[in-house]
Amino acid sequence: MRRRTGWTVAVGAAAAGAVAAGALAFGGGARDGARDEGAAPPATAEVVRTDLVLSKTVDGKVDFAGRRPVKPAVEGTVTVTAREGATVRQGQALYELDDKPVTLLYGPVPVFRGMKKGDRGTDVLQLERNLRDLGYGAGLYVDVRYDAATAAAVKRWQKSLNRTPTGRVGKGEVVFQGGPVKVVEADAALGDQVGPDAPVLTAASPTPVVRADLDQGDGSLAARGTKAEIRLADGKKVRGKVTGTVRPEGSDDEPGGDGITVEIALDGSAAALSGRAARATASVTFVSESRRAVLAVPVEALVALRGEDGGYGLQLVPASGPTRMVRVDTGMTADGRIEVRGAGLREGARVGVAAQ
Repeated sequence: MRRRTGWTVAVGAAAAGAVAAGALAFGGGARDGARDEGAAPPATAEVVRTDLVLSKTVDGKVDFAGRRPVKPAVEGTVTVTAREGATVRQGQALYELDDKPVTLLYGPVPVFRGMKKGDRGTDVLQLERNLRDLGYGAGLYVDVRYDAATAAAVKRWQKSLNRTPTGRVGKGEVVFQGGPVKVVEADAALGDQVGPDAPVLTAASPTPVVRADLDQGDGSLAARGTKAEIRLADGKKVRGKVTGTVRPEGSDDEPGGDGITVEIALDGSAAALSGRAARATASVTFVSESRRAVLAVPVEALVALRGEDGGYGLQLVPASGPTRMVRVDTGMTADGRIEVRGAGLREGARVGVAAQ
């Protein structure tokens, strides 16, 4: 993904530099400040009440949450391929190997063996829960034991799939996933020979998200809960929050290196992206901090005050009469403006600004 230019804010050193420039432009003669009280400045600016927002905008792509490869547990020939864009749910076939369906079942433990009568384990527990939920659990006590009742339930399920009712579950006959999956990419074509070393398809959660790349130095924006505004390709804006980092696309490495890939969940995501194709581009603006309805001035208006107390001031320029210096407290800086607070400050007042 192409990253756009950096921060649209002036913070820290930039603000200090602006203050220094102001002090030099109006240096000397003031008892407390770097500018002379009463001397007219070369330019003025208005004190405004506004919202200040620290943000960064990058390019992103619409995607689906939790992309992951689905690899077959056994070798075989792909006889029915996954249809890209399809949502597969519990009990439905993800694809077929050697003319036999590979069925999606729900559970966090991946397939690591075939299951038969006498086996015990969490994979058996997952299987029995699925059999019950799919309507084949008559007389079945859901636990970690693969007993005669489990075998009977498996036979009923196998008959519904037009498979030989063996009462056993082969290692390559099912795939466990955490819930429904969206087929976002068919990695194997009809007739391909596949095995455990290569994916048949790439699956994801049906929940649409936006993925974006950040620079390594923008780690604070990758924190869970960071707010973002997404402008979609059609111009529509939706809001979202960072849910975490993911592996960079096409990489087997953990997040890190030169950049950070983040995943953003969208507010009202299903409605916002209904019918929208995956991989569409989007513009993502991350908001790390905001201040609402504060008084602000250009950073060039700040004056470095001399004396024991130091700090910053503003040169107030009334409509008539001499100017005067007022001490101010400063806050957040964004887009060349800085938040200010001080006695005598009001919206619409004019303040001196350093020469450019």
